[in-house]
Amino acid sequence: MANSGLQLLGFTLALLGLAALVASTIMPQWEMSSYAGDNIITAQAVYKGLWMNCVYQSTGQIQCKVYDSILALGASLQATRALMVVGIVLGALAIGISIVGMKCTKCGGDDKVKKSRIAMAGGITLLLAGLCALIGASWFGNRIIREFYDPLKPVNTKYEFGSAIFVNWAAAALILIGGGMLSCSCPKKDNYARSYPKSKPRPKAPSSNKEFV
Repeated sequence: MANSGLQLLGFTLALLGLAALVASTIMPQWEMSSYAGDNIITAQAVYKGLWMNCVYQSTGQIQCKVYDSILALGASLQATRALMVVGIVLGALAIGISIVGMKCTKCGGDDKVKKSRIAMAGGITLLLAGLCALIGASWFGNRIIREFYDPLKPVNTKYEFGSAIFVNWAAAALILIGGGMLSCSCPKKDNYARSYPKSKPRPKAPSSNKEFV
């Protein structure tokens, strides 16, 4: 069974990862315009996120526009949005479950076995949240790579990784590590096996047979 220090460390890492996951989901820098070509105009930079795209002018002006239609978006973008939302919801739910099951809290009663099982359930939920975030960001990044190396795609329409993808990967790693630490709270068999006092051996009954001389 994991000690309270390991649980607290895992909870802290998972909480930081969840905050980074929310920030990366909101950030518009999931993909940025590429400057790989020779005749690329650098007067403006285009960033695309999960919810909006932004144009950064060289003068410092920023213009952002939210996507008008959900159905007009690509399949990878819609899947990534769904995975990010599911990951955030699962992560928030797992944080609440973990608070109840941690040893350093008074929630959930004084039953150590019950609290350990609750903490383990929170850790498993965190693992699912981290996997959702990792799969979503990797799927989105795979699309960027395929389009970047597509010889039929014009150079001025290619994009590269934005900072939000790296933040998302770091967030997924923190959530997975924190969830793994909390998952170590699995109670051992000896902890929930009740210990009964050993019964003393019964005295032998006196033998009814008498020795005759």
